[in-house]
Amino acid sequence: MQRAILLISLLISWSAAAAELPGIPRFIDEMVERHQFERDVLTDIFAHAQHRPAIIEAISQPASKRSWPEYRASFVNAKRIRLGHQFREKYRLTLRRAERDFGIPQAVIVALIGVETIYGKNMGNYPVLDALTTLAFDYPRRAEFFRDELENYLLLSREIGLDVMNTRGSYAGAIGIPQFMPSSYRRYAIDFNGNKKVDLRREARDAIGSVANYLQGYGWLPGQPIAEPVTVGKMPPDTASRTLAEWAELGILSAHAEDHSGLPARLLAFSNANGDPEWWLVFNNFEVITRYNNSNYYAMSVTQLAGRLAEPQKLSSTR
Repeated sequence: MQRAILLISLLISWSAAAAELPGIPRFIDEMVERHQFERDVLTDIFAHAQHRPAIIEAISQPASKRSWPEYRASFVNAKRIRLGHQFREKYRLTLRRAERDFGIPQAVIVALIGVETIYGKNMGNYPVLDALTTLAFDYPRRAEFFRDELENYLLLSREIGLDVMNTRGSYAGAIGIPQFMPSSYRRYAIDFNGNKKVDLRREARDAIGSVANYLQGYGWLPGQPIAEPVTVGKMPPDTASRTLAEWAELGILSAHAEDHSGLPARLLAFSNANGDPEWWLVFNNFEVITRYNNSNYYAMSVTQLAGRLAEPQKLSSTR
C-alpha cells in the first residue's frame, strides 16, 4: 500500500511539474512581448498544464512502423467504407459545393476525414494544452515544431474563444473532425456553413470546406491523378521522380502517359501480405496528401479509401 501511495505521489508531482519544464518562462516572455498576452494569464495556464510521458511514448511509436497490410487494414475496411458512404450522403450538398469551389474530389475529402477521425467519431481525448506543452519542452527531436504549434494554439484560443485548458484532441495536439494542427486551423479553417463562426470540433460542414481549402492551398491539381498501380519488370536505376514519358522508356507504362507525357511521378513499392512488392506511380496530388501527414502509407490509405468511396454503394455495406 505504501509503495502504491508513493508511486501515485510521484506521478502527481511529475504531472504538476509541467510549469517547471525548461523553456516555459522564456516562452511566456516571448508570448507577452510578441503577442501582448498578459503574463499572469499565461503563468496560470501553464500552472495547470500537465507533463504527460504517455504522449512522448505515443508519438515515438508511429503507426507506420506496422507493415503495409496491417496499416491499410486499419483504415481501408468495411466500417470506414460503410460510414463513409453515410457521411457522403448526409453532406452531399456541402461536398458538392466544396468540390466545385476548391476542385477537390468529394471522395478524397470524405476519405481524409474518415482516416483521421472515423468521420468525427474519434477526435482524441488528450488535453491539447498538455500535449503541446509536453512536446514543445520535452521532445527535443521536434521541439521547434511543437513550440510553434503551442504559440498558434494560444493565439487560436484567443481568436475564436477556445477553452485553452479543456479543449481535447490527439496526442500530437491536432483538433477536431479533420484533426488540424493549430497553425493549420488558423490558416485553413473556414466558415463553410455560413453561421459566422468556424468550429472544426462540432460542425462537419466547416470541416469539409476546411479540408478542401487545405488541399487546395498545398497545390492540389484538379483533374489530375493521385496514384496508379503499375507493373515493373526490370527494376529502374532508382525510384526518383520522372516524367511519364521517361518512365515509359524504362518499361513502366502509365494509363495517363499518352495524354500527360510530361506529368512527373515517383515510383513506390508497398509490400503485400506475401511480402511481394506492389508498385505504384504517385503524382502531385499524392504528395499534397502527404502534407497532411508525411507518410506514404497514410497518403495511400486515403487514396485507396477514396477509391472505394467513389464506387457505387453496395447493398451489403448498408446493413
